[in-house]
Amino acid sequence: MYKLILVRHGQSEWNEKNLFTGWTDVDLSSRGVNEAREAGKALKNAGLNIRYSFTSFLKRAIKTNHLILEEMNLLWIPEEKSWRLNEKHYGSLQGMNKTEMVEHFGAEQVQLWRRSYDVRPPALSIDDPNHPANDVRYQNINEKGCTPGTEALVDTVNRIIPLWNNEISEKLKTYKEVIVTAHGNSLRGIIKYLKNISDADIMSLNLPTGIPCVFELDVNMKVVKDYFLADEETLKTLMDEVKNQTKA
Repeated sequence: MYKLILVRHGQSEWNEKNLFTGWTDVDLSSRGVNEAREAGKALKNAGLNIRYSFTSFLKRAIKTNHLILEEMNLLWIPEEKSWRLNEKHYGSLQGMNKTEMVEHFGAEQVQLWRRSYDVRPPALSIDDPNHPANDVRYQNINEKGCTPGTEALVDTVNRIIPLWNNEISEKLKTYKEVIVTAHGNSLRGIIKYLKNISDADIMSLNLPTGIPCVFELDVNMKVVKDYFLADEETLKTLMDEVKNQTKA
């Protein structure tokens, strides 16, 4: 049996302000730091024996990963960073307040930008200083024409599947228990792929910050069961908080 642990980063400073974040590299809020530490304690109490970690190129995920592993006394294990685990790119919505966007564009349109499988927000132009093509950390993928100015979830899934097939699943076979500390939409992409969730049903999956989700997989990397390390009441409250971000 193999165990894959997925954790959305702790609350970020822009989560706290209810702003679209995407690839913008913002830090954790004080609540986010606490959530990361609590996630580490929960994983330690659950007896997880993690031996390899993956995270994105964004500091809110990297710091969450480090705080989790610090709580578990596992800072020594290997860490692999990948741009493929970055949050979905929200294009020109990045930095915009979610409830204000509802006032401008309507709840239905904003919900499509946030949660639909194939609707992309308005794109950043390539000459925008915030476009990832102009960020040194993405220089290699820019050479291959992969840097996005916007993404839908389908784009996020398509960039994650090669990482799952070539890296994460292979490390699971070697290390048995692997943690992936990333972002709401990149993790939704992994979950969609693993559980074969439909394009329509994925819209209703809301991942809370800082709550570990454990997947137990068989030798063929098929899901046997999955569960969050949180009680049902807490989990529902936090999921509803994510769901209602666009409500006044």
